[in-house]
Amino acid sequence: MTPQVKMNPSTGTAIDTARRRQALLGLGALLAGGAFLTAPYRLLAQTSDKVVRLILPVGAGSGVDTIVRAAGAALGKTLGHPVVIENQPGAGGIVGTSALVNSAPDGMTLGVVSNNHVVYPSVYKSLPFDPINDITPICVLGSTPFVLVVNPAKIAATNVKELVTLLKARPDAYNYASPGNGTILHLAAEMFMEEAQVKVKHIPYKGVGPMVTDLIGGQVDLGVLSLPSVQAHLKSGALSAIGVGGTARVAAAPEIPTIAEQGLPNYNMEGWFAVVGPAKLPPSEARRIQAAVVAAYATPEVKEAMARQGNTINPGTPEAAAQFFRTEMVKYARLVKKAGVELQ
Repeated sequence: MTPQVKMNPSTGTAIDTARRRQALLGLGALLAGGAFLTAPYRLLAQTSDKVVRLILPVGAGSGVDTIVRAAGAALGKTLGHPVVIENQPGAGGIVGTSALVNSAPDGMTLGVVSNNHVVYPSVYKSLPFDPINDITPICVLGSTPFVLVVNPAKIAATNVKELVTLLKARPDAYNYASPGNGTILHLAAEMFMEEAQVKVKHIPYKGVGPMVTDLIGGQVDLGVLSLPSVQAHLKSGALSAIGVGGTARVAAAPEIPTIAEQGLPNYNMEGWFAVVGPAKLPPSEARRIQAAVVAAYATPEVKEAMARQGNTINPGTPEAAAQFFRTEMVKYARLVKKAGVELQ
């Protein structure tokens, strides 16, 4: 069959309409199915010409990043718009959160924050935003386990008792990493040192990515990280797990004992993650977004991903999230004081 050919009146060149139609159909199928563009970390879905910016105040490869990206396709469908996931790390999350709070409250810019959001007031002398009044809580999605890890080439310990013995025997020989001063992972490591009654030098990094790179490379010796961010490195043997930080073992890694069951019964630290919007987001819009988030995380593929990562998903209401933030802020103020973390 001879292909349909039209002439471009402005250039005089031929247009193969059959091929053009084929190309457009192929592009439409690609967009409808959703595609990741790894450089800008974008997810596209052919549902609307408007996009939802989903700001993560953390670097790629962190726990929150892993949790959100696993639900990216489902969120695009349930929100009814293409989703653009933006990593904006820096200053322990303050950079990305500042971008969120300065956005229009129209439901097209959202963020996913962690414990860091309510730790800020206790570790920084001043902030460019109010963690309570400059956001609209949408829902606390759930929690993720923390795990204390070591570089096995630098520290031969396989449990809490062995690690504490090493740290006490050579108090100036080891250091621990965190993704930044005042972050929840910094606080989680400090609380371990406090409970174990050991002193270890703190090396802050600008995010989880470079922290993990140097842990594997041996530039630093140990640290606390979320389980989803280090699962692959534990399986490969690049890092070794000493214990998880919650009150019970994690189904995704049942072989790792809790730190509490290994002789530090008061140690209980885990991460949580929540969806928020800018201040003055209309209540009806917050409820609509909350319902879309709940639906996305209830899809079979996302539930399976969350189970593999060891996360607990239990999304609540906007009202419950607002109360939770206030309660957690008081809790961490007490913990920061106990750990002796200096104001930044």
